[in-house]
Amino acid sequence: MSRTIVVTGGGTGIGKAAAERFRADGDQVVITGRRADVLEKAAAELGARAFVCDGTDPEQVRRLVDQLPGEVHALVNNAGGNTDFGAPGDEGDLAILKSNWLANYDANVLTAVLMTTALAPRLAAGGAVVHIGSIAGTRGSGSYGAAKSALATWNQDVAAELGSRGITSNVVAPGFTTGTEFFQDRLTDERRQQLLAATTVKRHGEVGDIAAAIHFLASPAARYISGQTLHVNGGALTTR
Repeated sequence: MSRTIVVTGGGTGIGKAAAERFRADGDQVVITGRRADVLEKAAAELGARAFVCDGTDPEQVRRLVDQLPGEVHALVNNAGGNTDFGAPGDEGDLAILKSNWLANYDANVLTAVLMTTALAPRLAAGGAVVHIGSIAGTRGSGSYGAAKSALATWNQDVAAELGSRGITSNVVAPGFTTGTEFFQDRLTDERRQQLLAATTVKRHGEVGDIAAAIHFLASPAARYISGQTLHVNGGALTTR
């Protein structure tokens, strides 16, 4: 049976790879993002529907949800990123520091909160919500790591609230993954080698690795997994 899947930030990187994985199943996929040109290109390649939406804007989120089908089977909250890249240095200026921290919180937490809350009434019984976290949410990385940590904690609330309808909610936390816009061309060769060396498998992650984990958590095979954070990082961070 064809499902309807919504992927935020679906025009590039992990979001696009996840959308492609669902499309391979024959699912109807809706991708969202802020850049119309990027979305239109991705939608044409994937055979998906695209809607321009800034996930930090409540009104844009409301308009988006009004245009979606009456029933959605899975939501992938992929929109986000480290807004510290390219942000002005605070140099001791507390007002700039506050602005930088709030930017990461808006991009990585509130996008998921607004979209999940707005879409919750349309989520089908037995559906799934998958949030994209980060290894930084456990390892720490300034305001970005703090935001991803907050997302993982909030995920437990979502799992509890939606669980009575058979809807699961989980986080996929990637480690070093290529094929994304995350580093914004700021990754040095030295840092790349450090990230590779930190893994036990001695390779970088690919967007397909993360998409596979997302696909699994939104599948019937994962119906008894909820409220969890699944780390996909090649052994760079181990859990027990």
